Amino acid sequence: MRPADEPRWAATILSSPLLWHAARFALVSAYLLGGVVKLIDFAGAVAEQERFGLHPGWLWATLAIIVELGGSLLLLADRLVWIGAGALGVLTFVAMLTANAFWFAPAADRGMQANAFFEHLGLIAGFVLVAMLSDQRRSTS
Repeated sequence: MRPADEPRWAATILSSPLLWHAARFALVSAYLLGGVVKLIDFAGAVAEQERFGLHPGWLWATLAIIVELGGSLLLLADRLVWIGAGALGVLTFVAMLTANAFWFAPAADRGMQANAFFEHLGLIAGFVLVAMLSDQRRSTS
């Protein structure tokens, strides 16, 4: 049902299946790219994980690739979205705590690290919303 203050054109756009697909693709695009890059340069992915204190690096790099690619594909296919979104959310949370721990950063870097931390928090919220909307869309169709 359309809220009374929502223009018809906005309702039309927001209910578009194309927008639903495009928004999910935009949300997972960095994860798709990241997973492919890690897959192509596995040694670099291992080094990256170890630089952030995640050992053994090969295990964390493998998990990151599986979650980034597998979770993204689940969201894009609109199947088991709660699993894909949940896995990507957990991966993003781990990244927040390891790569964006602004409370440990030198004062000169703290603002940029804090911004990245909260951007990642926003991505997690996006995953929650996609899982909620996917469930809602499935139950109304």
